[in-house]
Amino acid sequence: MSEFPASGVATPPPPATHASPLYPLRLTINGEAYTLEVESTVSLLDLLRDRLQLTGTKKGCDHGQCGACTVLVDGRRINSCLTLAVMQQGADITTVEGLADGDALHPLQQAFIAKDALQCGYCTPGQLCSAQGLINEGQACTRDQVRELMSGNICRCGAYPQITDAVMTVLEETQGTPDAPEPSPGHWTPGTVPA
Repeated sequence: MSEFPASGVATPPPPATHASPLYPLRLTINGEAYTLEVESTVSLLDLLRDRLQLTGTKKGCDHGQCGACTVLVDGRRINSCLTLAVMQQGADITTVEGLADGDALHPLQQAFIAKDALQCGYCTPGQLCSAQGLINEGQACTRDQVRELMSGNICRCGAYPQITDAVMTVLEETQGTPDAPEPSPGHWTPGTVPA
């Protein structure tokens, strides 16, 4: 005799008896205070996108290799896919949505538009947050330093020269012109990665 019911409909499994524990979490995101309860396994990226609907931060590789998920935590750039949300207790987080001041674009956003530093736009939020982090760090003065320090952000469209131009424009506005003259960007081959 068969072990299956005569109707051919399988019986559903019993409901799970134990749920994952929730942990209290306090964050400031784009200037707004949040008090949340999250599972210990939720990444900061998934918290931002799926639970708080801040979808400007992109999920690219989900392995920390592309930089699409870059956000600022206490002014420092991190890959939000590689950190658990609970590890950021009390942190001040800035996503691409928090860069602009209302309708007034952030200088980096304006420079990206002016220098045509975006094509498909998927990597742009991570590029913008990484560029702001680079400016906050104060370690980049030259085009080569910008390229090196932004090398963790991948642009499949190949807009690297324009991205570098946009970041250099804002760096020069905020820090002044570097002492050493920059080589002309004309030696780059369009579509190649100059970093």
